[in-house]
Amino acid sequence: MKNILVIGAGLSSSYLIKYLLEQANIYNWQITLVDSNLEAAQSKIANHPKAKALLLNANNNAEVEQLVSANDLIISLLPAAMHINVARICVNLKKHLITASYVSTEMQSLHSEAVESDVILLNECGLDPGIDHLSAMKLIDGIKAKGGSIDVFKSFCGGLVAPEFDDNPWNYKFTWNPRNVVVAGQSTAQYLEHDEIKFIPPQRIFTQTEVVNIEDHGEFESYANRDSLGYIKPYGIEESHTVLRGTLRKKGYVKAWNNLVKLGLTDDSFVVHNTQELTYRELLSAFTPGNDLSKLEERVCSFLNLNSEHEDYKKLVWLGLFNDIKINIPDASPAFILQQLLQQKWKLQKGELDMVVMYHEIEASYPDKKEKISSALIVKGENEILTAMSKTVGLPMAIAAKHIMLGDVKLRGVVIPTMPELYDPILSELAEYGISFEEKIY
Repeated sequence: MKNILVIGAGLSSSYLIKYLLEQANIYNWQITLVDSNLEAAQSKIANHPKAKALLLNANNNAEVEQLVSANDLIISLLPAAMHINVARICVNLKKHLITASYVSTEMQSLHSEAVESDVILLNECGLDPGIDHLSAMKLIDGIKAKGGSIDVFKSFCGGLVAPEFDDNPWNYKFTWNPRNVVVAGQSTAQYLEHDEIKFIPPQRIFTQTEVVNIEDHGEFESYANRDSLGYIKPYGIEESHTVLRGTLRKKGYVKAWNNLVKLGLTDDSFVVHNTQELTYRELLSAFTPGNDLSKLEERVCSFLNLNSEHEDYKKLVWLGLFNDIKINIPDASPAFILQQLLQQKWKLQKGELDMVVMYHEIEASYPDKKEKISSALIVKGENEILTAMSKTVGLPMAIAAKHIMLGDVKLRGVVIPTMPELYDPILSELAEYGISFEEKIY
């Protein structure tokens, strides 16, 4: 019997676990799901005969080593910074590893050791990064096979709320790690535009946006991801004049979010002491020029150059930032306080559905013509547990796990899914689950 270990039973694990349990019945695999919340892990496996749930302190190396040693393949859904420790253990014990996180410098440094240990450390195999690589590379390889070259490559992705449940003024609800949403845009973005490397510093990330019009689905707005340049070589598009990867939101979100940035409420670099004694109104006042608490609304409007009828101002009011309600969180960063507030206000309620949107835009040149290709993916969740986000993050990892377990994947070392050996079988099976792109050529 072969064994798979899944570390983490959070928001993105539901569909992955569901798929692995189905495959366990077919291939006689044993699935072990571990988490710091045993109840969450137990609920995900639902007494399945081929699965067990265990409690794990992921910071305890001895516990992690014991679990890794008893399994053939490890899927880590831990926070990104914690993958490296698991990866080192996997290399030492000659076990395969899959994550959905970006390849860090530390992870990349394990490549040679992983090759020597005859294991694959497959990273960036979720949604974004993940399905973006799979689908983009199939398009790029297809263009090159016909003798074409890439002039422009743009790729956008966003986790959103389904239109029928888009009922708050921000047009947004959490469907993945809330912290990542709150601290987004705090590093300089870099991309290629008309053969020139461009930089967007953090204070301008949410002011330099691009409107993305997806046929039959309307207009969205995007802000640039941290590093688009790092994918030019892996994608093999060194000839491209423009390369940009961005995050999608509904129109109006980005400018409103930038007001929170201007106020300093997304700052995670310091701790506000005694925050349990402060109200949200007092905290907002501390970040706004002036001192008269009774005139806070006027002060905020003046600072942000808004009036009380402006939609962006109303969004701040709707969040409850002007309320005389105690924060009740001890010694926290502004970003953490904001995150806790948003988790109350932007929660996906029972019966509500999320939506994932991904869009590629490619301009290609051939010896006798030019063409533009658009490729759009729209996926809606099934319920508030089996979300579109958990489906699109979890299924690529789960399908990759199956093919690694079956010996179909011969790649070794630190890998991202840009090769046909990975993207062909994963995309093919994703289509069976309704995850497929609509492509148009102009």
